[in-house]
Amino acid sequence: MSAAPSKNATWLRIYIVAYVVFLYLPIAIIPIFSFNNSVQAAFPLSGFTFDWYRSLLDNENLHRAFETSLIVGLTAAFLATTIGVTVGYMEIAGGDRISRTISALARLPILIPGVIVGIALLILVNLAGLGPSRVAIVLGHTLVALPTAVVIMRSRFLALPKSFSEVAMDLGAHEWTTFRRIILPLAAPAIVSSFMLSFLTSFDEFIVAFFLSGTEQTLPLFVWGQLRFPKSLPSVMALGSVILLASIVIATAAELIRRRGAFADDLPVTAKGNLPIS
Repeated sequence: MSAAPSKNATWLRIYIVAYVVFLYLPIAIIPIFSFNNSVQAAFPLSGFTFDWYRSLLDNENLHRAFETSLIVGLTAAFLATTIGVTVGYMEIAGGDRISRTISALARLPILIPGVIVGIALLILVNLAGLGPSRVAIVLGHTLVALPTAVVIMRSRFLALPKSFSEVAMDLGAHEWTTFRRIILPLAAPAIVSSFMLSFLTSFDEFIVAFFLSGTEQTLPLFVWGQLRFPKSLPSVMALGSVILLASIVIATAAELIRRRGAFADDLPVTAKGNLPIS
């Protein structure tokens, strides 16, 4: 009777390993070839070099694209996180049909194909008189990053005990004071995590930026443009390796911060200190 479950578990492990290899092996190849002393991405490697990474330091177009992506990403992350906090708290605190509908609409863009979102936003910014521009990209990336922010903040507010707000109000604190002095500090780790993941979503977004960019390229658009030139492929792989490493670091930090906030919820109430409500 125990042979069948053991056999199923073995096949499940094989499937998981095969899936992970299939998913991450192509990504792992990029850093390997970024050190290859050849413009050809092929085995065996012809040598080891840092030249492709050094070339990134002298590329002015790359620097401008990075600056644009950085500004757009930080701005979009701030807007998406701010809206995410508002929408998430409104749904949990309000609980009415309108709040739930607004929250559902805010999470809807994650289900819509990027091409459709890009075309719709292009029509909208043209009607608004903005046209393809940095402002248009910020608005588009805010919309794309909003579902991530709403999901994170909604989950965080759901995890907070309602008794904290109830006790604060019983002691005379107004609703705004309760939100500002109790809810926001307790939700701070999730807010930071939401900001970091929203920034990553914006920084890596290509399709929406493709439709909304004017004369200013974002970093993904710069990479896409460089792929037309075979000699630029090693530099692109070097740049991709840097972006990959930065993304892993930011995503890992965001998850650790989020878990730290969740861990604080499991502490005894006496270990959390006094809650300021005045």
